[in-house]
Order: sequence, then structure tokens, then C-alpha cells
Amino acid sequence: MRIVQASGWYFPDRLGGTEIYVRALSRRLQRLGHSVQVVAPDPGGQSVREYEHDGVRVHRFPIAMPLTRDEARGRAGARGGEWFREWIGRERPDVVHFHTLVPGLEIAEVAAAKAAGARVIATTHASSLGHICARGTLMQWGEVACDGMVEIPKCAACDLQKRGLSKPVARAFARVPPALGESLGGLPGKLGTALGMTAAIAFNRTRQDALLASVDRFVLLTAAAAEIVAKNGASPGTIALNRLGVDCPGARKPGPLSQPTSTPVRVGYVGRFDPIKGVFDFARAVASLGQDVPLTFDIRGPVDTDESRGVRDQIVRMLDGLPGVTMGRALAPAEVSAHLASLDVLCCPSVCLEGGPTIAIEAQAVGTPVIGTRIGGLAELVEDGVNGRLVAPGDWPALASELRAIGADPAGTIDRWRRCLSPARTMDDVTAEYLEWYAA
Repeated sequence: MRIVQASGWYFPDRLGGTEIYVRALSRRLQRLGHSVQVVAPDPGGQSVREYEHDGVRVHRFPIAMPLTRDEARGRAGARGGEWFREWIGRERPDVVHFHTLVPGLEIAEVAAAKAAGARVIATTHASSLGHICARGTLMQWGEVACDGMVEIPKCAACDLQKRGLSKPVARAFARVPPALGESLGGLPGKLGTALGMTAAIAFNRTRQDALLASVDRFVLLTAAAAEIVAKNGASPGTIALNRLGVDCPGARKPGPLSQPTSTPVRVGYVGRFDPIKGVFDFARAVASLGQDVPLTFDIRGPVDTDESRGVRDQIVRMLDGLPGVTMGRALAPAEVSAHLASLDVLCCPSVCLEGGPTIAIEAQAVGTPVIGTRIGGLAELVEDGVNGRLVAPGDWPALASELRAIGADPAGTIDRWRRCLSPARTMDDVTAEYLEWYAA
């Protein structure tokens, strides 16, 4: 088969979970004899770039920046997206697999792939689950896990609160009828955004319906995500579940009988410096522990944007002067497994509904248990109290309490969890399931 993988970002410009996933899937498909190309927008680029990465042909097409207001809202196609639509019409692949919905890879591009005769698969890696959650985290008010049901007043108020309005003011703007919001949303600045939010939520519902009508399979990474998409009206025949898997699982470290956990217990955080990863909650928990807890902390993540640099700098200030805390350099992909094996426990305090995170699966694959949050993929990966521990998202005092517990009794916590870690799902399993849908 001739297969196109369409991603919002790609190597070498961006190194994240979705890019790693697309690379691993593409390499496996090629090894099985399929022809694979990767296509990704290049915001602000001047011309089409073509190159090879890990043996896979990559096409990067420029998207004009800055986006107009309508482009950012999805009400107009991004300038530059016409390259993809024309290219896919010429290439006429058998399968186009979308992994991200961003300007340049949106409904118009999905429709163009379908019009070119391709079988169209969309995998949603983001917590927005397509266009269901405007806030992008599936955390209502940023505080508690949302039920995921799209209701215009509820969702409009939640997104406006994220944008800086108080809850009472956000609720007031969320009472604007969508039809009125449609006309008032064109006003300039923040007032137009607030008055037009109900219309934006209603528009997102139509975009979600259009997306689901254009794809052959809409793939979710967790059962919870699949349930949310279904209760928002998706046809059961369109929805598919394909859980995350590890690319190249590292060697499993010796078990607790031959190598019991000793103190000080080594706790790690490996992930983006992004608030949705719960890294601030992790820092608050660590800072609250004091100096007499037999724990050390190793914090790693890429610093490749102004935003990630700003978050990392805040974390450094929060933990400044605390003994046993190391802010290490970012890990190369080849170093991840060995680093995870060197940890006694990995902390994944996400505050959004993620499909993974993949790093948690990689940790379990090498025999390192996870303390995470009770949301998304973590809630389905970690069996609380059996092979790890779960706390409510955002509850950093509870996280601090669990950290104290593992420091006080590593044999009764970490080593007990280590004995119950099952073999990890792999990208070979993921690829096999996709091939069934590609060929259906």
C-alpha cells in the first residue's frame, strides 16, 4: 500500500510523543513492504522542504504566519494548505492517516484526501479529541476531570476561564445565544472572543461532525476517550480503540528479589516542561517534603521553545536550594530506556486526558513503576495500589503524601508494585491493528 502519515509537526524540528509515534509506525510499515511518506506543515516556512528522516521521505509545506483570526478559529483554511490538497490529489495514495488537526491539516485537507480516493484514518493524540474540548485538557475549570459531554454554556465558560476571566464573568458570557455570538464574535480583541465563544463552541460541534463524516476510522488511544467521543454522537462503526505501545522496549532491570529498592529512593520526572504535564504540581509536592525524606529527584525534559524554557525556569526557582534535586539535560531517544531503568519510580502527574503518556509505558516496560494521576491513559495503565499509585489530577498534597510513603517503605510500595508489572504493549501491536483498518 501507498500510505501517507500526516502530522502537525515532525523531526528534526519537534521531538514529542506524536512525532515518535508516527516515526515508529512509519518505520514498521516500510519494513513490512509498504510505501510511506510523512507530510507536515511548516509554519512560517518560505518554501516546500523535502528530506529523509530515518529512511522515510518527509514533505514540509509552508503555512503563512501569523494566522488570521478566522484561520486560527478554523473558519478559514490556512494559507498554504492548498499545497497539501493539490499534492494529495496528484499522489492519490491508498491511505492517508491524520495524527494532528492543525492549520494546514484540517477538515478541508481530510476532505481532499477522501476525494483523492484514499482510505482516511484519523488518530487523535490530543486531549481535545478532535474538536470536542475547546480547553484542550478535558479538565473542567482546569480543576477536575470533565465528563466530556459538549454543552455550549458549560464549555464556553470553561474556555473563557482558561483565557483569564473569572468564573462568574465567564458564566455570564456563556449565556450569550450562539446566533448572537456569531455576529458579535467579529468584534476586535478580547471582547469579541468572549462574546463569540458560544458560537465558537457550536461551530466546533459542526466541525467534529464533519470530521467524523469524512473519516473511515476515528482512532482513540484510551477506552475513556472512546466513550467520550461516542456519547457526543459518533457512530460506533467509526470509532476504534488502539492503545499506545512502546517503540523499542529496553531490557527489563533485575526484579525486586535480586535487586530490592534501597534508600534514598530515586524519583524521576521525564517529559515536556508544560503545565498540562503536571510539572508544577510535581514541583509543589517536592518542595513541600522538607529535607528529612529519603528521596532524590531527577527532572528531565526538552527545552526547545520559549514556553518550555519559561516553565523550566519557574521549576528551577521553586526547587532552588533543595537537596537531592537534579535538573538534568534532556535525554536522547536512545538514552531513555536506560535512564528509566535507573529510576526507582517515575512520576507522571498529568492534568489532562492523555493517551499515555508514552513515557509511563516505557517505564513499566523496563520494570520501573509509575505514580500518576487518575485520568486518561494513566488511569487505564496503572492499577492503583497494585502496580503503581494514582492520585487525583492537580492534587499535589496527595502526591506529596505518596512520595513520603515510598520513601518510608520502598519494600512495601515500590517493590510490591514491581512484582505486578506486566509486559508492555509494543508498536508492533499498534501497527498490526492499523493495517487491519487500512485494508478494510
